[in-house]
Amino acid sequence: MSIRHEQVVRKKQSKLIKEMNRIMGRIILYFILILFFFIFAYPFYHVFILATRDYATIYTNPPPYWIGDSLLENWKVLFDKIPYHLNMFNSLGIAILATGSQVFFCTMAGFAFAKYEFRFKGVLFPFILITIMLPRFLWLIPTFQMMVVLRWTNTWLPMIIPQIGNAFGIFLMTQFIEGSVPKDLIDAARIDGLSELQILLRVGFPLSRAGIAVLGTISFVFSWNDFIYAMVMLTSEEARTIPVALSEMNLRAEGVIGPVMLGNALGLIPILTAFLFFSKQIISNMLAGSIKG
Repeated sequence: MSIRHEQVVRKKQSKLIKEMNRIMGRIILYFILILFFFIFAYPFYHVFILATRDYATIYTNPPPYWIGDSLLENWKVLFDKIPYHLNMFNSLGIAILATGSQVFFCTMAGFAFAKYEFRFKGVLFPFILITIMLPRFLWLIPTFQMMVVLRWTNTWLPMIIPQIGNAFGIFLMTQFIEGSVPKDLIDAARIDGLSELQILLRVGFPLSRAGIAVLGTISFVFSWNDFIYAMVMLTSEEARTIPVALSEMNLRAEGVIGPVMLGNALGLIPILTAFLFFSKQIISNMLAGSIKG
C-alpha cells in the first residue's frame, strides 16, 4: 500500500509540475506579447499626444506623455495652412481606387499564371519577377513624361493606372492561387457550364480571400504613404495627398510641429482602419482553412 500510495503521490506531483510549467509558459508568453505591444504602439500614441501639444512643450525633456490643451489651436492652424480636407479626400480616393484595381487585376493575372497554360508563359512570368528587382525610381522620369503627354498630371490617374499590374501583386497572387484553388474544382465548374470569367469570379476570388486581404493591406498602405510619385505627379495644392501636403507645410512654416503631428494623427486613422479590416479577413480565412483541413 505504501508503494502504491507513493506512486499516486508522484503522479500527482508530476501533473502539478506540468500544470505549473504550462501556466508559467503562458505567463511568459503573454508578458512578451504585452511588451511588444507597448513597444510598437508607443510611436502611434506619441503622435496623438504631440498632436495636442504646442511648439514649446513638444521639445521638452522628458517628452510629454499626456494630452495637452492645444488641440483646437493645432486644428485651426492645420486647416488654415493647407486644404487638409481636400488632401484627405485625395489620399482616400487614390488609396481605395488603387487598392481595388490592383487587387482585381493582379488576382486575374495570378489566376491565369497559376491555372492556365498559354504561349510565352515561361517567358512572361520571369520577366515580371525581374521587374520587381528594379528600383522604382528608374520608372519615375519616363512615367512622368508619359503622364505629361497624356495630360494626367494633377489628377488621380498617374497614381492609380501604373500600379494596376503591379509585379509584386501578380507574383503574390500567383503563388497563393497555385496552392489554394484546386484544379479539379475549376474543371467541375467548366462542366457545370461556367465561363472562364465566371470561374474567376465565383471560384478564384472566394478561395483567394486571404491572399487578397494580404495584397489589399500592402497596396493600401503603399498607396497611402507614396511620397515621391505623389510629389512629382501632383504639383497643385488642391491635388496633393496628405504626405506631400504635410511635408510642404512643415517646410514653409516654422513652429507648426503640433499641426503637422495632428495631420499625421488624422492620417493614421484610415491606415489603422484598413489594417484592422484586412487582418480580420486574413485571420477568419486562415481559421476556416485550418478547420476544413
